[in-house]
Amino acid sequence: MKDDHSEHLTTTEARGGTNQHMGRVVLFVGTGLVVVIFAVLFFVGSL
Repeated sequence: MKDDHSEHLTTTEARGGTNQHMGRVVLFVGTGLVVVIFAVLFFVGSL
């Protein structure tokens, strides 16, 4: 059965208002924070 009431979204609506650049920033910031936290834990644990 074919759905005749399908929604057509604009590009902005489909992606939820975010773009690829913001996703990349979040990924790099999160990864950087994990590296910094592990480095701090490593140096504090070795004291």
